[in-house]
Amino acid sequence: MDHQPKFFENLSGAGKAIAVLTSGGDAQGMNAAVRAVVRMGIYVNAKVYFIYEGYQGMVDGGDNIVEVSWESVSSILQVGGTVIGSARCKSFRTREGRLQAAFNLVQRGITNLCVIGGDGSLTGANLFREEWSGLLEELAQKGKIDAEAVKKYAYLNIVGMVGSIDNDFCGTDMTIGTDSALHRIIEVVDAIMTTAQSHQRTFVLEVMGRHCGYLALVSALACGADWVFIPEYPPEEGWEDTMCVKLSENRARKKRLNIIIVAEGAIDCHNKPITSEKVKDLVVQRLGFDTRVTILGHVQRGGTPSAFDRILASRMGVEAVLALLEATPDTPACVVSLSGNQAVRLPLMECVQMTQEVQKAMDEGRFLEAVRLRGRSFENNLNTYKLLSHKRPDAELPKTNFNVAVLNVGAPAAGMNAAVRAAVRVGMTEGHKIFAVIDGFEGFARGKIKEISWGDVGGWTGQGGSILGTKRTLPAKYLEKIADQMRTNNINALMVIGGFEAYLGLLELSAAREKYDEFCVPMVMVPATVSNNVPGSDFSIGADTALNTITDTCDRIKQSASGTKRRVFIIETMGGYCGYLANMGALAAGADAAYIFEEQFDIRELQANVEHLTEKMKTSIQRGLVLRNENCNENYTTDFIYQLYSEEGKGVFDCRKNVLGHMQQGGAPSPFDRNFGTKISAKAMQWISKKLKETYRKEGGKVFANTDDSVCLLGMRRRNLVFQPVAELKSETDFVHRIPKEQWWLKLRPLMKILAKYKTSYDVSDSGQLEHVAMLPKEAETGAI
Repeated sequence: MDHQPKFFENLSGAGKAIAVLTSGGDAQGMNAAVRAVVRMGIYVNAKVYFIYEGYQGMVDGGDNIVEVSWESVSSILQVGGTVIGSARCKSFRTREGRLQAAFNLVQRGITNLCVIGGDGSLTGANLFREEWSGLLEELAQKGKIDAEAVKKYAYLNIVGMVGSIDNDFCGTDMTIGTDSALHRIIEVVDAIMTTAQSHQRTFVLEVMGRHCGYLALVSALACGADWVFIPEYPPEEGWEDTMCVKLSENRARKKRLNIIIVAEGAIDCHNKPITSEKVKDLVVQRLGFDTRVTILGHVQRGGTPSAFDRILASRMGVEAVLALLEATPDTPACVVSLSGNQAVRLPLMECVQMTQEVQKAMDEGRFLEAVRLRGRSFENNLNTYKLLSHKRPDAELPKTNFNVAVLNVGAPAAGMNAAVRAAVRVGMTEGHKIFAVIDGFEGFARGKIKEISWGDVGGWTGQGGSILGTKRTLPAKYLEKIADQMRTNNINALMVIGGFEAYLGLLELSAAREKYDEFCVPMVMVPATVSNNVPGSDFSIGADTALNTITDTCDRIKQSASGTKRRVFIIETMGGYCGYLANMGALAAGADAAYIFEEQFDIRELQANVEHLTEKMKTSIQRGLVLRNENCNENYTTDFIYQLYSEEGKGVFDCRKNVLGHMQQGGAPSPFDRNFGTKISAKAMQWISKKLKETYRKEGGKVFANTDDSVCLLGMRRRNLVFQPVAELKSETDFVHRIPKEQWWLKLRPLMKILAKYKTSYDVSDSGQLEHVAMLPKEAETGAI
């Protein structure tokens, strides 16, 4: 659809007052949302107010409602919780309390409210909006405000953002705080696994989530837990026996530990609670295993927000201000949320009603319906977990007589091992024999190939790097030898997990089909590279982990710069020619500028950036952070920029530089990468099975696939996971610079500039349409996890 870009310059906030509050339980990333609302509000010339202590502050008024400036939200991006406080408020539940709140807002001319909280907070906001005109009339009757004020402030606009670690709000893929809570859980699980392994222990971990099993389910998927209890999918009658058999089978397979994850709201099929203590007692009594319980508690709500939550909250905060500016008396109160990789606006009450439907379905024992109502992403997580956690007895597995080879190509990326594990286990469940290729195409040519089993990939999800080994070598110079190996091992399909080299490799193999029949088999690529530069996919496995590494490092560097004052850091990130890491890292770390190859810059721009920083040093924020992609410009190197800044900033600020290097490729994979890797790889293996059935020729007794659609790349596109023939992606690729010609994240570039106080234009064509919850595509796979 070709549309004229719509820019927000014509949306002015002049004369408008926006207030922001956080309510209900706190969540990491709330501060990033508050910061974005304040800065975007000021950017469009609106007055912006903080309301401290949630609705309580709105009712109490006085110093709880204060106008804020640009600098008020400096240095809060990396802080967990909420700096403006949150409180449960009984008085706001009464009409008397809401009357007082309305009076306090009208006194300051506030008619735009941005509420960051859970479903309870947002429902309260909607009721307030519906009563607003009645409340003003009552205030006028009591003589507290005049008739002029009733007319002037006749309407209250409300936009909500969901801040909750539980991810229990329908209509949004990821709520602010969920990803960070998963980071906390996975850090704990990884740590517990090492001690459990030493002592051959069983650990029962209880995670938060109230009546929603999302955190438990996703962490079970991300650490390969043996068993998980969630409220939406209670275990069947007799689960005690089934679970104990499963645990002892795992021990018999030489597995030295068991991990059982229990959601705090877990129930059995009679709606009776299943507690972590009950599970522990059962394991001890039945199996006599050394068992420990760990209740994670409020650790999950604490700590610094992940890169994903900071970017999500910043995007939502800006979107919320745009929604408030565009609101009319007729638009319903809306929630800004994320669907796939897109910001969307949804009617607040539709979301709340659907969220309440889930609880109702669970109360009435309609559990399948509850899972469906939780949304496509939840359902996919559950199905993938079921597929990967329980090995069916060999006698029950189908036998297809197909052999599928799995290999890693390119540079290592965190999450590759999770993808290999999922491929192996799903492939075995589908009845294939799976072969692991060591060291990429080079290893393939040398015959480094062996059959791999279910147990071989146990515990792989949390491992960083590439256990199979990976090389950047392309197959072109080894075609003959690779064809020999495929013939010798009777390989009927290929699954390649890797970066740009994997994409080039598949192009080379498909071009060689004319000469070698061995390559006439289904081939699929799963994108895995920290650079996120593969055409056909918005995300690649490994990029999220690298982004978190960059963000963590930037946080530390900012802290150092704040201590010394008047210091600017120039930080070089990886990514080849792709500016994803530099741009998104800058957004997540609150940088002042990011130099990338996709947006050419010259000496004038460098000069403007130096002047901007000089101005900044006159304020109370006396530090600067500048990110530079390693290949953004061959002449304006990191050293050049460092020297230029040092010279131009003399007497005003001094400079330091830091090249992050290969630490961006290492480390344990983030929850996002483990899950994305697991789900995308499982889907790719199911595609292979389908293609093998379609291309098997009975008469010759072999697989023969030579059409373009039998060599595909599975990528995340906006809201869906899509298989795309690599041949069709050629036209979308800049082969010289190894990047896609069009990249979605460039649209977020102005966001970073606005939040760093630069004047810029921001294309808002994608936002502004109010969608309905039921209309969200059921196929949507999340840009979250």
